[in-house]
Amino acid sequence: MVPLLVALLFLCLGAEAVDRSNFKTCEQSSFCKRQRELKPGQSPYRALLDTLELSDSRITLQLINDNNKVRLLLELYRLHGNMTRVKINELKPLKPRYEVPDVLITDPPTEPMTLVAQDENGLVLSLGVDEQRVIVSARPFRLDIVEGPTVLLSLNSRGLLTFEHLRLRKDTISHKITSTVGSMWDSIKSVFSSKHDADAEDGGGSENAEQAEDEDEQAVKEEEDKPGMWEETFKTHSDSKPNGPSSISLDFSFPGVDHVYGIPEHADTLKLRNTDGGDPYRLYNLDVFQYELHNLMALYGAVPVIISHNTERTMGIFWLNAAETWVDISSSTAGKTVFGKMMDFVQGSSEVPQTDVRWISESGIIDVFVLLGPTPNDVFAQYASLTGTQAFPSLSTLGYHQCRWNYNDKEDVKTVDEGFDKHDIPCDFIWLDIEHTDGKRYFTWDPHKFAQPKEMLQGLMDKKRKMVAIVDPHIKVDSGYNINNEIRSKSFYVKTKDGADYEGWCWPGNSGYPDFTNPEMRAWWASKFAYDQYEGSMENLFIWNDMNEPSVFNGPEVTMHKDALHGSWEHRDVHNIYGLYVQKATSEGLIQRSGGVERPFVLTRAFFAGSQRYGAVWTGDNAAEWGHLKISIPMCLSLGLVGISFCGADVGGFFKHPSTELLVRWYQAGAYQPFFRAHAHLDTPRREPWLFGPDNTALIREAVRQRYALLPFWYQLFYNAYRTGQPVMRALWVEYPKEPATFVIEDEYLLGKDLLVHPVTDEGAKGVTAYLPGKGEIWYDVHTFQKHKGAQNLYIPVTMSSIPVFQRGGSIISRKNRVRRSSTCMENDPYTLYVALSPQGTAEGEIYIDDFHTFNFEKEKQFIHRHLHFSDNTLSSNNLAPDSNFSTAAWIEKVIIMGATQPTSISLIAADGTKSAVEFEFDSAASVLTLRKPGVNAGADWTVLLQ
Repeated sequence: MVPLLVALLFLCLGAEAVDRSNFKTCEQSSFCKRQRELKPGQSPYRALLDTLELSDSRITLQLINDNNKVRLLLELYRLHGNMTRVKINELKPLKPRYEVPDVLITDPPTEPMTLVAQDENGLVLSLGVDEQRVIVSARPFRLDIVEGPTVLLSLNSRGLLTFEHLRLRKDTISHKITSTVGSMWDSIKSVFSSKHDADAEDGGGSENAEQAEDEDEQAVKEEEDKPGMWEETFKTHSDSKPNGPSSISLDFSFPGVDHVYGIPEHADTLKLRNTDGGDPYRLYNLDVFQYELHNLMALYGAVPVIISHNTERTMGIFWLNAAETWVDISSSTAGKTVFGKMMDFVQGSSEVPQTDVRWISESGIIDVFVLLGPTPNDVFAQYASLTGTQAFPSLSTLGYHQCRWNYNDKEDVKTVDEGFDKHDIPCDFIWLDIEHTDGKRYFTWDPHKFAQPKEMLQGLMDKKRKMVAIVDPHIKVDSGYNINNEIRSKSFYVKTKDGADYEGWCWPGNSGYPDFTNPEMRAWWASKFAYDQYEGSMENLFIWNDMNEPSVFNGPEVTMHKDALHGSWEHRDVHNIYGLYVQKATSEGLIQRSGGVERPFVLTRAFFAGSQRYGAVWTGDNAAEWGHLKISIPMCLSLGLVGISFCGADVGGFFKHPSTELLVRWYQAGAYQPFFRAHAHLDTPRREPWLFGPDNTALIREAVRQRYALLPFWYQLFYNAYRTGQPVMRALWVEYPKEPATFVIEDEYLLGKDLLVHPVTDEGAKGVTAYLPGKGEIWYDVHTFQKHKGAQNLYIPVTMSSIPVFQRGGSIISRKNRVRRSSTCMENDPYTLYVALSPQGTAEGEIYIDDFHTFNFEKEKQFIHRHLHFSDNTLSSNNLAPDSNFSTAAWIEKVIIMGATQPTSISLIAADGTKSAVEFEFDSAASVLTLRKPGVNAGADWTVLLQ
């Protein structure tokens, strides 16, 4: 009966399109509604300048709300690497407010600030970099970060700072006692108060210490209760809100900025749009079946980072808060009156744009990091210094993944595995969804369909392939299930507001939800992946964490009740970080099972800032529609901008059945996105890549083979992302920040800085128009080697076999053109170097090699990292890591030079100085020079001379 009920519930949830009524709008979210009702320009907050304290690491300053006399503590830090941190909390909260742990990789190092000037109106602090100053205005409180005469960023310039203080409910005994005592104290004080006190209060510019103490002792002025402050109902669900209203808000203004990006996850445009007149962007991890496109509704993950960009500067804001968050974006013209705008129109002057961003969170504190750039790569490095970089994946995970809900049994897996060999299509992973378990009990196998999992895994290992199995964070409530019994006995489940184990409905039926915010719970979870604990697992089995928003089918908005308890904290405080903790614990389990040797692979659906450290993400339950293929590009580009590079979308679409044209085009696009996995819903027809006729099989085969040939390049890009925080898949403006034509492009992208990809995403397309950036640059079609100038829109005729990809002139890219059944089979195969000459006849690139799967590159410095350089008709390979220690059997098989002229002879000078001739041929029509079998080891020093 239980599985039937769950199936019926799933059918209700997974109708033709998302049921918007299951999810709140801002108007239905009481704190969002309250905050949005506030009008700009009426800030009650004032800085008490006499409370300023300056130390080597920070300054502190009290703020007071003149309406209710509640005091806040402002902490301001100058951080190493051109960042500023602003924290605001209640000075004396009724109880501690939640501050997000485990996201920052370290306590960010600080640098001293100096007080430059101070008067009754405010103060000026030096940030010590390029005339950077922080100006704090007292009344109303406002903070501006300036560089010379230029305002870079303003906080509370619109006066929308709000901090709902924790308070006692009016109808409680505690409140009545506190109110009575407060009223008596007010009466006594009014008798003895002096004219001097009144004058000081009215002056507002500065207060003496005695008056500050007096104000601290005053009872907070009563505020009128509004609907939703102390309890809230959505549909049939009620939220008890025992702590009352606790929301926070702060506005930021970017003068001169018209383009902002980030705050994934939304199925929307790359450039964030103006939210005036509609709902804000919502950040609240939710299980949204068959999500709508171009909608600002919350999806599965939330990264509270916004990046601003114009031709002069790139900056970022990282809002470290894990509660439900709404983000309003308003574009306006900075500092213009109506008359001023009229004069601009008459005189033809250009307006100065401005973008205002307002963050609204339900609880916690204000903890914001301002990333001052000034370049895109600076912002990426700054954010990475706070939250870490993309985990460096093993090479095999960059190959092709075959998945569906579900492969039926061990024989089905074997048939699919053999199908790839029969049709000569490379594949590294086969995936198992929830049906592989014994009754949706994770860490188990169906005793009939998968009775001998190790035999199945060994069969894949013999082919040098691997498997991923799903392990979700909802646990079947079943007294015969040891995982449930252990969690219950250790009291590791999330609790209800009344202290019982929280239970809700998910795939197994009635389920418990482990409290992953508890480090002891996470350690226990990690231990369950040991080979002697996860029966049937082997070293080629990896993990998929789905449904970790968390998904609760019968919960409010298909998730957990906000008043559920994680220790002393409510779920409302921690909601958006829950999924990160699930992936973190799973990843640590996979590392521990190998004794810390092997790199893990964990795919997660829910994510937060810092999730990049633990594996890959995908864009969730998409549909087999052209619009979903298109939207996968800006969705992954947005994730890359905020540190999460290992992103992909379900190839073919999860829901519905794609046409053969759509499926082929999706394979072609997916082959050039970081995470490359096909996946499909239980109710869709089978769609392994050989089921659509020989012509379509050949097209898909070619797309997958292009992916595998480029694996050395992908691997090097992920190594770079791991080292620097730079995204693998990049918006064009990241590399061409002064080229406004790139600022809104979202139908093409760069891989690193050297490959430009424009997938075909329109049905029946006969051609695409690609923008090739860079005035004075050239781009080469990677298939034909035809040369094109930069800074132009290029129309490209396409057929069903076309995947428009261009290599930047001035780059060197390595490939392996001997494509085999899996990436592991190709590890020692030879490299081909593709040298694309710039107009100046130069090019450079890198090659990175290690053992492709362990942490020895990091722990033992076992890797090869080479710099490839071409200039003055000389191609050379030099060691970028002389202290590393690794050897490879791979060698350089071929060098292809695009944009070349014909030499008379070519010679190779080896590391020992020996010189030998190199065979070559020259295609004068294409200006392509091919060097055959230089024969040098890929890890050696060598030089090739063209004469």
